[in-house]
Amino acid sequence: MTEQIISTSSDGIQQIQMNRPEKKNALTSAMYAAMADALEAAEKDAAIRVITITGSGDSFSSGNDVADFLQTFAGEDPPVSRFLRAISSAAKPLIAGVNGMSIGIGVTMLLHCDLVYASESATFQMPFTNLGLVPEASSSMLLPNMIGYHRAAELMLFGERFDAPKALEFGIVNAVVPANELATVLHQRAVALSVKPLSAIQTTKALLKRAPESVPARMAVESAEFKRLLQSPEAKAIMEAFLARRKTA
Repeated sequence: MTEQIISTSSDGIQQIQMNRPEKKNALTSAMYAAMADALEAAEKDAAIRVITITGSGDSFSSGNDVADFLQTFAGEDPPVSRFLRAISSAAKPLIAGVNGMSIGIGVTMLLHCDLVYASESATFQMPFTNLGLVPEASSSMLLPNMIGYHRAAELMLFGERFDAPKALEFGIVNAVVPANELATVLHQRAVALSVKPLSAIQTTKALLKRAPESVPARMAVESAEFKRLLQSPEAKAIMEAFLARRKTA
């Protein structure tokens, strides 16, 4: 795995860090392949319960390394496509820590994460139209679904930079924290999820990401999943512990 992507794991948390600070973590095909490898491995590893993604230096990611991207994107199934499939289909929770500049895919990858925390110094920009291009990573669907059409149109049509408070106001990030606290917050949130029943977390994520349907149809799906999980060893142990505490209270 390239040193420009650092992937480590401990206590059930897979930590993926983009590590090319001298280039503002601009992403190359090798970096996309390494992140796809890390995500795919984390999904298969039963010991991993949560995945975090962040950047190094003063940037999350400045987007694609243009020279590298022009050489590799035209090929069949380029590494960026592998990465997007991996991040969009991940069953385990994904938490992003946006530590600074976030441009292009540095923003659109966040739309596939389940939780996003940003430092006060973070900035965001989707300059696709400025480059004569269109949004990618299904962002033209995910962003308006997340923040509303008019807000998404403002961000994507103008392609202007916006700050962390605006990202919070629009609902693109969950919280904005001081830069020196971001790593701690990211770790604390990952730990808090990692100790919860994995089957319940993964099923809830799948329900949240499920395509829209009628209320009765969704209720039927939830009911079936509720009944299934109610019989799981994890749920039974939690219920038995609850009842035992009530008896001794």
